Amino acid sequence: MRIRYQFELVGLIRNFFNQNGFLDVITPPAVENPGMEVHIHPFQLTSVIKNQKDARYLHTSPEFCMKELLSLSEEGLNDIFTITYCFRDEPNSPIHRSQFLMLEWYRKNAHYTKIMDDTQNLIEFCLEEGKLRGLPVRPHMQKVSMVKKTMQELFKEFLQIDILNFLDVPSIKELLKSFPDVPVPISELEWDDYFFLLYLNKIEPELIKYPLLMIYEFPAPLKALSTLKKEDSRVCERFEVYINGVELCNAFNELTDVQEQIERFNEQKLLKKKLYGYELAEPKIFYESLKRGLPPSAGIALGVERLLCSLFDIENPFYS
Repeated sequence: MRIRYQFELVGLIRNFFNQNGFLDVITPPAVENPGMEVHIHPFQLTSVIKNQKDARYLHTSPEFCMKELLSLSEEGLNDIFTITYCFRDEPNSPIHRSQFLMLEWYRKNAHYTKIMDDTQNLIEFCLEEGKLRGLPVRPHMQKVSMVKKTMQELFKEFLQIDILNFLDVPSIKELLKSFPDVPVPISELEWDDYFFLLYLNKIEPELIKYPLLMIYEFPAPLKALSTLKKEDSRVCERFEVYINGVELCNAFNELTDVQEQIERFNEQKLLKKKLYGYELAEPKIFYESLKRGLPPSAGIALGVERLLCSLFDIENPFYS
C-alpha cells in the first residue's frame, strides 16, 4: 500500500496549494547549474553524440528555475509550487535516495514568516485529510502542535552556550575543545563545518524531544541564499522543520541582490573546488533572473518521502 499512500499524499499536497491560490508549475530537470551548495553533489549528463560543448546536470533542486519564473513580471506568477524529482549523488539511507521527490513553493512579495504559516498549515492539512483517506497516521502525531525555537535558543537549552558569540573560526574552534567527545579533524575547517560537528553531535540528537519543531534564525555564516535579519545581522532569515528528529524542509527569506549573490556563489565555487576537486559553471540564467528583477520573496524545499514517513506509519516511503 505504500505506493498508493505516496500518490495519495501528493494529491493532498496539490489540493492544499490549489485551495490556497498557488499555481502548479513545471520546471526542467536538465539545467546548466544544478545548485551551488558546497556539500551537495549533482549528476552530470553525458551525450551519446560526441563533442558535447556545454555540460548539463540533473538539478539538485528546482530553485533556480522557480526564481526565474518569479522574475517574469509579465507572466503574473506570484505564489507558485512544484512537485518534482530531484537528484543528488549521495548514498542511500532509510530517509534519503539519490532520486527523491521535492516539493518547493514560493511567495512573491512575502516574508518567510508567511512560509512558516504555510508549512504548519500544510502538515495539519495532510494529517487531517490523510486520516480521512485511510492513511495510517502515526499515533503520536494525532495530537501534536508545532514548537518554534531559534537556533540560539536551542544551543542555550541543550549546551548552555550562546552560539551567536562564536561566529568566527577561531572562537568556534576553541569552543569545540569544551566537548572532547565531538570528533574534530586535525585539518583546518570552515566555520560551518565546525558548527555542524557540534550541532549534529550535541544538538540534533536532542530534537526528538519535540515531535514537531521549527528552528529559525540561523547564525549568519549559514546564510546560504537567505537574507540577514535587519534587527540583528548575526542571524539569517531561514528555518528548518524537524518531525520526530528528522529534518523535513529548509526555507529562506530569499536574497535578491545580484551582486551579493554573485559574491556568495564565487565563495562557494572556490570552496567546492578546494574540498571536492571540481567546480560548476556559473548559473547565468539565474543571474539574469536577478538582474531582471526578483521582488522580495520567500521559498522552501520539502522532502515529500520524508513527510510521508514522518506523518504516517510507513517503513519505506520511496517509490523507487
